[in-house]
Amino acid sequence: MKTVLITGANKGIGYEVARHLAGKGFHVFIGARNQDAGRKAADKIAKGGGKATFLEIDVSDNASVTAAAREFAKAADHLDVLVNNAGIIVDGDSAILEISDDLFRNTLETNTLGVLRVTRAFAPLLRKSKGPRVINVSSGGGQLTGGADGWAPAYCISKTALNGVTSQLATALPKFAVNAVCPGWVRTDMGGQGATRSVEEGADTIVWLASDAPQDLTGRFLRDRKEIPW
Repeated sequence: MKTVLITGANKGIGYEVARHLAGKGFHVFIGARNQDAGRKAADKIAKGGGKATFLEIDVSDNASVTAAAREFAKAADHLDVLVNNAGIIVDGDSAILEISDDLFRNTLETNTLGVLRVTRAFAPLLRKSKGPRVINVSSGGGQLTGGADGWAPAYCISKTALNGVTSQLATALPKFAVNAVCPGWVRTDMGGQGATRSVEEGADTIVWLASDAPQDLTGRFLRDRKEIPW
C-alpha cells in the first residue's frame, strides 16, 4: 500500500488532499500539531472507508519532527509521498517596513525551515519508496515574477524562500519528484470565505502530483497542473 504524510492535514487543503488520496487507496498519515483535531480528521477518513493514521508533528520544532519520523517508522517501513502543507500567516503581517523581526522569523520557521526539516527527517523513509515524491505547498505570492503586491510580506517572502528550497531539494534528491504548488486563493480558515476557489480546486494539483503525475516531473512550480514562473 502506498503511504503519504501530509502536514497540517487536520483541516483545509491538507484534509482535502488526505481525503482524496485515501480514496485512491493510500495509507494517509494526518500530520498535525493539535492531537484532538488530528485524531478527529483521521477518524473521519477511516469512517469513510479510508486508511488514516494521526501523526503528531509540529514542523517548527526539530525535536517534534524527529520524534514524528520515529513514530512513523513504527507504523510503516517506507514513505511514498510527503506533502509539506503546514503553513501560517501571523497577525500583523501587513507592511514590509513595519513587521517585527520576530514575526518574520516565526513565519520563516514554519513555512520555509519547517519544510526543509521535515523533508530532511523523512528522506531515509522516502528513499525506500520506488517512486518518492515531495510536494511543497507554496503560493503565487512567493513568485518573483509579479508576485509582490504588498500583501502579507513575511508570508510571501517565506514562500519565495520555500520555492528556493524546492529547487535545491530537486537537485539534491535526483531520484525524487520534488515540486512546489500554488493552490490559488482558496476558501479555508487562512484564505477566508471571500476566496475565489473551493478547497477541492486547491487540492487538485497536489493530489495529481501525489498520484498520477510523471515521476520525472521535478524541480517545477505548478498551478492547475501546469508549470508557472518562479
